[in-house]
Amino acid sequence: MAYPQLATFKVPEIKNEPMRSYAPGSAERKALQAAITEMEQQLPFEVPCIVNGEPVKTGNLAKQPLPHDHARHLCTYHEADEATVARAIDGALAAKEAWESLPWSDRAAIFLKAADLVSGKYRYKLMAATILGQGKNVWQAEIDAAAELTDFFRFGVKYVEELYSQQPPQNSPGSWNRVEYRALEGFVLAVSPFNFTAIGGNLPGAPALVGNVVVWKPSPAATYSNYLVYQLLAEAGVPAGVIQFVPGPPAEVVAQAINNKNFAALHFTGSTFVFRKLWKDIAGNLDKYRGYPRIVGETGGKNFHILHKSAEVRNAVLQSVRGAFEYQGQKCSALSRLYVPSSLWEGGFKDQFLEEVAKIKVGPYSDWTNFLGPVIGRPAYDKIISYISQAKSAGGEILIGGSGDDSKGYFVQPTVILTKDPKSITMREEIFGPVVTVYVYADEAYEETLKLIDDTTEYALTGAIFAQDRHALILATNKLRNSAGNVYYNEKCTGAVVGQQPFGGARGSGTNDKAGSISIFYRFVSARSIKENFVGLEEFSYPSNLV
Repeated sequence: MAYPQLATFKVPEIKNEPMRSYAPGSAERKALQAAITEMEQQLPFEVPCIVNGEPVKTGNLAKQPLPHDHARHLCTYHEADEATVARAIDGALAAKEAWESLPWSDRAAIFLKAADLVSGKYRYKLMAATILGQGKNVWQAEIDAAAELTDFFRFGVKYVEELYSQQPPQNSPGSWNRVEYRALEGFVLAVSPFNFTAIGGNLPGAPALVGNVVVWKPSPAATYSNYLVYQLLAEAGVPAGVIQFVPGPPAEVVAQAINNKNFAALHFTGSTFVFRKLWKDIAGNLDKYRGYPRIVGETGGKNFHILHKSAEVRNAVLQSVRGAFEYQGQKCSALSRLYVPSSLWEGGFKDQFLEEVAKIKVGPYSDWTNFLGPVIGRPAYDKIISYISQAKSAGGEILIGGSGDDSKGYFVQPTVILTKDPKSITMREEIFGPVVTVYVYADEAYEETLKLIDDTTEYALTGAIFAQDRHALILATNKLRNSAGNVYYNEKCTGAVVGQQPFGGARGSGTNDKAGSISIFYRFVSARSIKENFVGLEEFSYPSNLV
């Protein structure tokens, strides 16, 4: 079916979603509390797979526990089996032609509507699911499940409009050159993490926006919030089959997808270890694919703050507290390496930092004054406690924290470790918990410490430089050029905003394709150049052939 294009449309002006404060007595606090209470009363929910728009109940059941109360669970979900994944792939491929042929303005309208559903109708329900199921406090849920997800969809439309407008600047007389940006040939596999509901929406959403079909495997620990995202996308008008929702055992679902000859791309957020394994598995399958699959991944981080002796202490203290301990340190960008010159450490930073960390309240969401909630589950809890134990065994000094309580929920106290070994285990390896390790360096060793930061880990995701001395900022920026994909001046190393700080890192931290910018969309299209000639040849010979 042909679709007439009778005008060149312009998308509405796009701005970041305003964040709500949830101050005492505010309308938004009452609405969110009501949503949480209702969800608490109704849980556990049952979540099916969704294939071709229809629920599929395989009977292979798994649970998403409440991390603050692990005896209960938010939902029971049906794990996709081999037959379900096969149907999902076949159904996605069947939906592909109609979806990629849909006029751009209609795809754009669907995702703009999805954004409005996130910011409006679904806002508090999404936040409640993220708070209960993923252990976020109210503010962290707001900036994630409400604001960032809305921004991903709205700015995605803006960026794709800009992408499609990229056209050849020159045309020869009698001809017209054009470029179209085709969806990839095959299907995209999206594998999303537990720690951001917004990433759960963006991993399938970004490829779908440019006409791809997607098989989406959500994290087991974010199943219910991601199911709500699927529901709102369907309500917004994403056709059945375009995004297939297949929760299930990660290894089995992913292996089946990447072993299919029509596998076209991987959109992944998760651990470096898993991403590298998938890359190797995909490489081993190259002979069976129709093309070379695109591999897009954002993985781990071992992120740093470096303070120069000219740094403003109070700001560096507070930024470091937030950078290290927001969402229990379970952000890819979270601070875990803190380098402080001895003059500042002894001149007030140490005392102020520990004083502020001591103020942090740890506990479930039900007490709105709690800053830290639970870590996501048993494996995370055990891993974090193990790293703290290893740090102590290696001579690290626990300045504060260092303990946990898993009797009801998975709670770990905010922990600060002082090390004399700048390459100790907690300075090198990703922990993904509320643990930061401090290394105190001699003031005159600033440049050597910059080299140390660059050499210590395999990661290169985020970092922050604190200095009032502009020369010190420039020096660190140059020396750490490849140490972080996102670098901040006098600001914590977390909190990238869509449309403001494109996010991603290189080295062991991923492919640095910059979510939240136009760059990510280039990875899910295959350009085709078109030249149309208006004036025919009169002969085949060239002027140079004449005598």
